[in-house]
Amino acid sequence: MTPIHATLGDLARALPHVLAAPKDDARADCLCFRPGFNQRAFPDQLTLTRAEGIPGERWMTAPWLKLPDGSPDPRIQVSILPRRVMDAVWLDRENTLHPGDTIICDLDTSEANLPVGTLLQVGTAVLRVSDVFNDGCVKWKVRYGQAAKDWITAPGHPELRLRGILCSIEQDGKVALGDPIRKLA
Repeated sequence: MTPIHATLGDLARALPHVLAAPKDDARADCLCFRPGFNQRAFPDQLTLTRAEGIPGERWMTAPWLKLPDGSPDPRIQVSILPRRVMDAVWLDRENTLHPGDTIICDLDTSEANLPVGTLLQVGTAVLRVSDVFNDGCVKWKVRYGQAAKDWITAPGHPELRLRGILCSIEQDGKVALGDPIRKLA
């Protein structure tokens, strides 16, 4: 079966809706736990810790970004994907794997709204928006198509952070479905 992918035209038409996402006070619509490559579980709650990221997730054992000493880079502990972007690119939900982002929420993740260093209250945890750009890995292109990959990096789009944001955990806590995600002053 040929996968169903959005075209660049589809994504261009979706962009105004994506950009109209709320600037603050989003809700955790979906939580994803990734114990191994291409493995997904969708719990009602996740524990977030500075020391272990999400205990049991592959960040501790197989991160895609490491510090010079070989340890996992804390700037990629948590990923947040805008709900509107996911809805624009993930068209074949029966035959295509979920993106795997820790949190899906209806939030504007652009640099203008969430500059690097912004603190976010996520349930009882606090996250810091990372300087690591989430450019949509090879898996994103395979799952959602070349157009979805090109859309992320098109001229003028990197600062929109359409692929979402990466964050470090600054304060241990828990996040549950429906919990608010708010910018801290």
